[in-house]
Amino acid sequence: MVRLITMVAEVDTAKCTQCGTCWAICPTEAIKWSPGEYPERDLSLCYGCGACVERCPAYAITLKPLSEPRLVKVDVSKVDYEKVKELCKKAYLHPKQIICFCTGTRAEEVAAAILLGAKTPEDVTRMTGVRTGCKVECIQPVLRLLKAAGIDPRPKPGRYAWYGITNILFEISEDVKKKYSARGFYFDKDEELLKKLIEKI
Repeated sequence: MVRLITMVAEVDTAKCTQCGTCWAICPTEAIKWSPGEYPERDLSLCYGCGACVERCPAYAITLKPLSEPRLVKVDVSKVDYEKVKELCKKAYLHPKQIICFCTGTRAEEVAAAILLGAKTPEDVTRMTGVRTGCKVECIQPVLRLLKAAGIDPRPKPGRYAWYGITNILFEISEDVKKKYSARGFYFDKDEELLKKLIEKI
C-alpha cells in the first residue's frame, strides 16, 4: 500500500497564539515549538493529516496543496519476510491484516519499518504513513508490534498524541475468564482457535 501526500499544514502567525497545541498533537513530529515562539514546520515531515488543523484553538492552521505530491511507503521486500511474520505472530497480528483503515497500512509494513529501525510510533508514522487518518485505532497495533520487538517507547513530556494498549484475548486474566465463563463466554476455546490460526501464518 502506498500513501500519497497531497497537502501540508500552513500556520497563519497573525492568528497563532503560540500555545503549542499543534506541536503536541502532530503524529510525525513535523512541528518544532518552544513556549513563547511560533511553531516551525518541517514540510518534509508534514503528511497533511489535519490533526493540527482540527485541534488549533485559534483556527490559525489550514492545509494547502503540495505542488508535487510525494509517496510514503516501506518496501517490505527489503527485509527478511520470515522475520516480519515472526514479529507479527508475537504481536498476535496477521502480516496481511490491515491495522490502519484510514491509510490501508498492513501489519507487515509496520513490522518491516520496525525491522528497518523504527523505535517509536512517530518513527513508524514517518516511514509508513500509519496514524495519519483518524489517529485513534491504529496506535494499539503499532505499540503492540513495537513491544513484540522488545521496544517500550514512552510518550514525550507535553505531547498528547498517545493512546494505550487495550487487553486482547491472550492477555485476559484467569480470574476474568472464570468470572465470565458461567455467562456464556468461551475464552479458552476462542484462544485455542486463534492460536491455530496464528500458527498458520
